[in-house]
Amino acid sequence: MIIDCHGHYTTTPSAVGAYRDQQKLNIAKDPNFTGEKGSIVISDDEIIESIENNQLKLQKQRGTDLTIFSPRASWMGHHIGNEHTSRFWTEHQNELIKRVCDLFPNNFAPVAQLPQSSNVDPKKSIPELVRCVEEMGFIGCNLSPDTSGGFWKDPPLADRSYYPIYEKLVELDVPAMIHVSACCNDSFHTTGSHYLGADTAAFQQLIMSDVFKDFPTLKIIIPHGGGAVPYHWGRFRGLMQDQGYEPLERSALKNIYFDTCVYHQRGIDLLLDIIPIDNILFASEMIGAVRGIDPETGYYYDDTKRYIDNSKLSEQDKYKIFEGNARRVFSRLK
Repeated sequence: MIIDCHGHYTTTPSAVGAYRDQQKLNIAKDPNFTGEKGSIVISDDEIIESIENNQLKLQKQRGTDLTIFSPRASWMGHHIGNEHTSRFWTEHQNELIKRVCDLFPNNFAPVAQLPQSSNVDPKKSIPELVRCVEEMGFIGCNLSPDTSGGFWKDPPLADRSYYPIYEKLVELDVPAMIHVSACCNDSFHTTGSHYLGADTAAFQQLIMSDVFKDFPTLKIIIPHGGGAVPYHWGRFRGLMQDQGYEPLERSALKNIYFDTCVYHQRGIDLLLDIIPIDNILFASEMIGAVRGIDPETGYYYDDTKRYIDNSKLSEQDKYKIFEGNARRVFSRLK
């Protein structure tokens, strides 16, 4: 089985965007607006059409079997509104993911976004995490290290304000994928620099901390191939050595995993050469940040299965990346 650990519902029916637009209008009039959760009316047929003509179609074309599926990352919008609007929006998004996975149980498995909000204690996201995992069967969550939309006003992931979330993740035995949302800082492009910078920053924050000492079974996924991490592996090893931390291979690699959302063969080959195979999960992020065809190859950039197929890995190592590692990390995956 080919398990893609990183997919987003980027093709939601129009009613989803309309709901969010109304929330934004209400917040523009009153930043303290609370309102009610309300409803988003979408038929099963609308969901089926949005999936069959997009993600499911590409699954079949590219030879993948199961996508671990979460709400659209750039729409998480933790910087928009307040604690209440974030909670209502997040609940709707997660419930929609649940509907997709119920309609296509053999093709999608659910991962939650959290109702993180700027200047709100991270532990307030725990009730939604528990609801999604214990009541709706979700197998993981996305965790943002920056709820300010690219201005990085939050404490680092090593801060103890995140510890209640880590404790709950360990208790539930579900992994967290580090994932920021849209960027409203003009200095950064959302998918071109903000995402990759966040991946790199999150890695550094976690490895130079006591998080993995305090939570030795915590599972963290760094997406997009780890941002700059594999390319600067020596830098991180050296920094940890200089500052008296335990060597990277004996510390963080017990807890951190990287996905294969790297959109060219040489980049994937570097990832496979630097990062231990047991720490790599197959992923494509389709339909996501890069949607075009590479003129050098004639294939879609995000058709990442081809890069693993074309690598020099043994069949056993390919199995680990395509399926074995994902089943180990996402232990709730049936």
